[in-house]
Amino acid sequence: MNLFYSVVEDIANAPRLSPRRNHFTMHGMDSPALDLESIGKHLLALDEAALAVSADLALAETLKRIVVAAAKLVNARYAALGVPDETGEVLIEFVTTGITPEEAARISHRPRGHGVLGVILREGVSLRLRDVRAHPRAVGFPARHPPMTSFLGVPIVHKGRRLGNLYLTDKQGAEEFTAEDQRLIELLAVHAGLAIENARLYEQVQQLRVLEERQRIGMDLHDGVIQSIYAVGLTLEYVSAQLADGDAAGARERLPTAIESLNATIRDIRSYILDLRPRHFEGDNLIEGLKRLLAEFKANTLMIVDFIADPLADRALVPEARLALFHIAQEALSNSARHSRASRMAVRLLDQGDTVMLALNDNGHGFNPEQVERRVGHGLMNMQDRVRALGGSLTLGPGTNGQGAEVRVVVPKKVGV
Repeated sequence: MNLFYSVVEDIANAPRLSPRRNHFTMHGMDSPALDLESIGKHLLALDEAALAVSADLALAETLKRIVVAAAKLVNARYAALGVPDETGEVLIEFVTTGITPEEAARISHRPRGHGVLGVILREGVSLRLRDVRAHPRAVGFPARHPPMTSFLGVPIVHKGRRLGNLYLTDKQGAEEFTAEDQRLIELLAVHAGLAIENARLYEQVQQLRVLEERQRIGMDLHDGVIQSIYAVGLTLEYVSAQLADGDAAGARERLPTAIESLNATIRDIRSYILDLRPRHFEGDNLIEGLKRLLAEFKANTLMIVDFIADPLADRALVPEARLALFHIAQEALSNSARHSRASRMAVRLLDQGDTVMLALNDNGHGFNPEQVERRVGHGLMNMQDRVRALGGSLTLGPGTNGQGAEVRVVVPKKVGV
């Protein structure tokens, strides 16, 4: 449910709210009555802030968005988000807004979570003060820190875990933050907790993907390139022994094999480095895009390439579908170059009435269907996601006459993502 409507429902059903003419009084809160227009403005601001903090998956950017949104939401001059360590006792990150880089550089040290900040850090409770310096736990500011007076601190908790604390100071236009300000920041903190957790999970997934990709490349290099170089080394050792024995004719006969194996290994390495990724395709003409892709593929692999394309099939696709099919072809060609040991590749783009088919078929050694996931890895996942977005189907299997491997994609016409 949209945050705006969820909070409206909360306000509408809360027993603390009682109508008084055209105003609402929040019982138990030391604040003036809010009229409906003010409530609407508060809710819209909260909805905007919640959308802002969840608009990015990068953790650093997410933390910054939360701080900026919180300051804007309650009109605070300064705002900060402190992230504690695993013990919850010490702040290891402190993201701020309102303080210039020059001011921040002059401060003797960052807050460490002592004094008033420590109350929120260790007790996990919200705290609202007219003057932060008057609190009995106050320990003062670091040297050359800007002076601050009014204070609002709110913990960010997600599924029972303390993810951070929001600190806001110097309410602009008033001597202190209101109970409504506290309520808004507490609601924002709920969404901030979810945004921080999502950003952390995203970073973990990205790190896992990097590790998996490194492992896959390592396995591919070991199974392919390294083994090929090792085989060339053995051949050259044998040639050296033949020369030592005076068998020059035998050495001359075996040497071309070593040279060809070394050239093949160089082609494999070039395929890994270049990754078969031409840079310019905007989804305007799939046939021309595939021609350029196949030309680079042929230059990198020295495969024989057969290409058949129906202009009607190309014209039947929207730009989003052309772009998706181009990237699927890109991924399939890259996998063939790395794994198939093929000498020929056939690519077909055909009109099939209500659908368009793209098929790529090589004459390599094929693959074990049970090993497709490991061999293709995230490339297969990406292809499946693209096809699913188009409402089409993806088939991996043996090639023509049961030889090699084929990637076949069928998508409906005039369907975009």
